Amino acid sequence: MKFFTSKHLSFKLIALLIFSSIINAAAQESARYPLIPYPAKLIAGKGAFIITSKTNIVTAPQFKGEADELNDLLSKGFGKKLSITKNAQPHAIKLVYAAALTAPEAYRLTVTAQRVIIGAKDPAGVFHAIETIRQLLPVSVEEGTANKQLSLPAVAIEDHPAYEWRGMHLDVSRHFFSINYLEKFIDRMALYKMNKLHLHLTDDQGWRIEIKKYPKLTEEGAWRTFNNQDSACMKRAVDNPDFNIDKEHIIQRDGKTLYGGFYTQEEMKGVIAYAAARHIDIIPEIDMPGHMMAAINAYPFLTCNDENKFGTLFSKPICPCNENTFEFAENVFNEIMEIFPSKYIHIGGDEVDRSDWAKSDACKALMQKEGIKDLPALQSYFINRMEKFFNSKGRKMIGWDEIIEGGVTKTAIIMYWRTWVPDAPVKAAKNGNTVIMTPGEPLYFDAQPDQYSVYKVYHFNPIPKALNKQEAKTIIGAQANIWTEMIPSEKRADYMYMPRMTALAEMLWTNDQNKYDSYTKRLVQQYNRMDALKINYRLPDLPGLLNEYVFTGEGKLSIARPLPNLSIRYTTDGLPPTTTSPELPSPLTISKSELVKVAAFTPAGIRGDIYSLNYTQQQMLGPVKIAPPKPGLACSYYKAYFKETALMRNAKVDSTFITDKIEVPSTVKAPSFGINYKGYIDVPADGIYSFYLTCDDGGVLRIGNNITVNNDGNHSAQERSGQIALKMGAHPFALDFIEGGGGFKLLLKYSVNGSEPKEIPVGWLKH
Repeated sequence: MKFFTSKHLSFKLIALLIFSSIINAAAQESARYPLIPYPAKLIAGKGAFIITSKTNIVTAPQFKGEADELNDLLSKGFGKKLSITKNAQPHAIKLVYAAALTAPEAYRLTVTAQRVIIGAKDPAGVFHAIETIRQLLPVSVEEGTANKQLSLPAVAIEDHPAYEWRGMHLDVSRHFFSINYLEKFIDRMALYKMNKLHLHLTDDQGWRIEIKKYPKLTEEGAWRTFNNQDSACMKRAVDNPDFNIDKEHIIQRDGKTLYGGFYTQEEMKGVIAYAAARHIDIIPEIDMPGHMMAAINAYPFLTCNDENKFGTLFSKPICPCNENTFEFAENVFNEIMEIFPSKYIHIGGDEVDRSDWAKSDACKALMQKEGIKDLPALQSYFINRMEKFFNSKGRKMIGWDEIIEGGVTKTAIIMYWRTWVPDAPVKAAKNGNTVIMTPGEPLYFDAQPDQYSVYKVYHFNPIPKALNKQEAKTIIGAQANIWTEMIPSEKRADYMYMPRMTALAEMLWTNDQNKYDSYTKRLVQQYNRMDALKINYRLPDLPGLLNEYVFTGEGKLSIARPLPNLSIRYTTDGLPPTTTSPELPSPLTISKSELVKVAAFTPAGIRGDIYSLNYTQQQMLGPVKIAPPKPGLACSYYKAYFKETALMRNAKVDSTFITDKIEVPSTVKAPSFGINYKGYIDVPADGIYSFYLTCDDGGVLRIGNNITVNNDGNHSAQERSGQIALKMGAHPFALDFIEGGGGFKLLLKYSVNGSEPKEIPVGWLKH
């Protein structure tokens, strides 16, 4: 037996006190400097600089525009502008040229009780320092509240971004967004030091930018009768008003109700200037040769056969074998380049149905003439020819990662999105291409967020493991994509990208995964600023909830509030909770099988996600007797596309195998498939077992004769959960999983009697 003397206890006590003081200091620093993204280097100071309406802004000539931006910010807090001068003033805010700061966008910010000094070599660095100041100022500056003075905490910051490309993408084709919203979106990007806005301006569902040479692109292509995406949104709007289509984009024409809109060239030039003042580059995307139905409807000559319809998966593309197609494309991009000064032009190049090209005599002749061996190479012919045109105009071409399939130049920039093709960015980087990472998991912000979304974005590493240090330099950053098929309103768009964008911003700027705990504390304070900015952000998840619960005697429901100002309300009548529903007691006792719906509400009455918690009273399931078992589960593999798991029952089995891991096997290469895992789960003790099934696309878990977790259908990666009461011993186990083409994600975890979720032990799985 080991004895501890008072000396040992004193040492442990001192160590504990030191550790506690470090934790407290970190918490205090997060509270005093709630910055997102967190600076590369921050030294806390004592005291504060007090800004009054008499404070001067002293600026170097090259930073005059940034000085005006700072003045606009501060004027919201005072109701009037401050004086800007070139001459030194006591107790002033100074913007100075700092030649020693060589990193692009770098800045130095020094705040003392006597002065504020912003140092940078380029205007972007000064602007980022101003956004840092903005986050250090009281939230009242966002609300336009008049103040006699504003307090800025003393601090010394040296800062620069980890990645050059810190982007957001917004699809304005599927659902349209106003100029006013684009400017709000830009402001929010600037607040968190994002610098690239990728606008997806055209697609099958709408053409959104004026092209004067082809007026029918917007006269006809910008408007549509309600489509299946609109009707799906309308159906969901019954329970969630965020799915209501913004009425300002609905018109009446010739007795028809039409949805849509477009930006005139002058309107877009105004948005570009607005973004440029905030050091955000707007990159236009005109998606071709596929996704061109809106254009083809107006100008049918663009196809190989004058047809315009959807194929098996995608719409028919424009024809790369006719010269009038290139004439059209070059005329369009000539006008695009007159509007957008960005050195980058995005051509899309994704999801092309090439089947009509194979039937075209013009394409057969061109392929023979140019020595083009197959249809992917024919697409590359189109892409590479357009890149030469862009280059001749001093622009660089970006394309989705499909453009590498038929061969691509080293100068094309690759935007990687297809998670199920993990070697695509590696091939591009090894080929010498510049790469921007935007994989669907976790950077498609149109995917429904859950309790893991922010964590996954924050911990995303843009550098593929297969790249060496030199090759890794070709990865210039990342962006999140917002596809708007199911995002019909500005409020819904806010909900889908915020607060995920803050996690992406910090990952791309700070690039320090060890700061996640600090980030979550700072994020809590950022919610107040988002409230002031009227951002319809997604409220934090209610922690630890399952989709399905079981109990044998009585159930207990307790939920900790993720933010102190939230109230949690519930119903048991099947209706959604409202602000008048009763507050959830701690705990709520459940004595019968019933559905409990809960939701969090802000003091302003904004409702968070509705959680439907299904409680079922049941007896513990007894074990079954089995012959001497073998380790692992027996698996059947189906090489086919399924919309739901039940469709596997009548399908032909392609192969069978045994596995002790519930995951997508590395040997599976088919884009679409199904797997059935079957056997027994041998649990070591009686208990209430919870199972957490994450799938992209769908999965259904059965234990005994019960569906324990239903995560069926084609969807992006999401977790569903459920419980079952099990007695010690073996129980029939079946897991059906389908992959429709995309994520290749399958993960199953368990917990017992409320323990932390973890992977199922290999020894539990038998057949």
